[in-house]
Amino acid sequence: MGSQEILRFCLEKGLLVDKEILNLFSDADDTESAKLIIERIKNNTSQKIITKDLFEDKQQMNDLFSSLPEQNQKSLEKFKIKLGLNIEISKEVEIIKQPTNNFEVINDSGAVKIVSMAPINVTKKLEVKDFTTYFRNRFIVMRDVLMEQTSLTNLVSINKISGSKQGISLIGIVSDKKITKNKNILFEIEDLTGKIKVLVNHSNEDLCKKAEDIALDSVIGFRGSGNREIFFVSDVVFPDTVLSERKHSNVEEYALFMGDLHYGSSKFMEKNFLKFIDYVNGKVPDTPEVEKIKYIFIVGDLITGVGNYPNQEKDLLIHDLEEQFTMFAELLGKIRSDIKIIISPGNHDGVRLMEPQPFFDEKYAWPLYDMENVLITNNPARVNIGANSNFSGFNVLTYHGFSFPYYANNISKLMLGKAMNSPEEIMKYLLMNRHLAPSHTSIQYYPLEKDPHFIKDIPDIFVSGHTHKSAVVYHNNILVISSSSWEEKTLYQEKFGNEPDHCKIPMFNLKTRAIKILDFE
Repeated sequence: MGSQEILRFCLEKGLLVDKEILNLFSDADDTESAKLIIERIKNNTSQKIITKDLFEDKQQMNDLFSSLPEQNQKSLEKFKIKLGLNIEISKEVEIIKQPTNNFEVINDSGAVKIVSMAPINVTKKLEVKDFTTYFRNRFIVMRDVLMEQTSLTNLVSINKISGSKQGISLIGIVSDKKITKNKNILFEIEDLTGKIKVLVNHSNEDLCKKAEDIALDSVIGFRGSGNREIFFVSDVVFPDTVLSERKHSNVEEYALFMGDLHYGSSKFMEKNFLKFIDYVNGKVPDTPEVEKIKYIFIVGDLITGVGNYPNQEKDLLIHDLEEQFTMFAELLGKIRSDIKIIISPGNHDGVRLMEPQPFFDEKYAWPLYDMENVLITNNPARVNIGANSNFSGFNVLTYHGFSFPYYANNISKLMLGKAMNSPEEIMKYLLMNRHLAPSHTSIQYYPLEKDPHFIKDIPDIFVSGHTHKSAVVYHNNILVISSSSWEEKTLYQEKFGNEPDHCKIPMFNLKTRAIKILDFE
């Protein structure tokens, strides 16, 4: 294809293209496919100049390429490879489309599809307005959720309150929270029109208990009465997540959930993990169910990493990050290849702590990318499993859980319940807030325009790790799963009073919804 033709097409679209990308487009096998992706870039990005930097946002590029017809995707394969997108983009598209891998194959078992992952390009220098936009957008989407709550009647904006009003409702983001000398709880909330103080009287014990659980920066609904000076609360309404029913697949398959392996630690329980591998490979007598295991989720901390906490080197068996990934991939490769393994990162896996966490660094984790039955996501992510022509599949929300300690140490009922040893209570609390990290200081995060921690679509399953505690409960028909650890207790964990569970794997039957805890300790 001639470079002049591509250049002319770009100019017609009001775009400039640098020489390197122009040459790559010119080398593409199909003129129309190249024009299609240029059209997508114009319509879906704010860029006026097409440079190689544009393709650094691999999730955005994944969305652009995967939106093309399959034939056009194939014709641009060489172009993607030259851009270095063959790992994160080409592999994912191929895994989803190629019948040999059975990722998203209709009328077959073991279907897996990434529903959504946050963009991970964080090269832009942050400004105050980025955080302002982030919180404004979060408020808007959560306000829309709360407006559907039937208990919030007579909703008004803060600036519309005039005189004394009875029986009205407000929706606001909580900017301040304090206990008055009379032991009342006083909040300052704001919406897009203004701020107001809202008061919960200590004489109403049930209401106070609800109010005590409100985190800073969360978006909450309040019913009550008052004026522009102060609003007296009669009820507190959380956004919450509720499923009307529990799905059942028409095919009997099993999904396993695990995390926090910490491979590379001297305390990694390798013999126990090998027992697990023997089990899934059918080497344990009288276990016919293993043939129906189709999915394994690993929600972070595959490896133990290097330099994650003071004096960690004393706990390391393997001191090199790449070697940890290499040897772990070798171990994972012993699992039979027809099982789909969905992996997301945690805080020990050599990626940034700032969320959303990106894919594993290919420089160190390349052996995982070479595994045909492994699908890698960022953190958090939403994945669909088990879909076929007669069933929509289960939507699984995966989140490693780095925000959990903040809520365990700042929310009254979680503090009293020592929730780091009862992580399911933290997870239920976050589902109640419809957000994985509502408080600004609970995690390091990048202020994207669309908040990746907002639980927009209610999942069928919410799975997490980080606490090293095993738990399985339901919250409003949502299956909540916390994974145990495969690392013996360290002195660092002992220091914080953690009591880890070991080698417990929840096994979920997609057809009957029966849950069995496999114990390899």
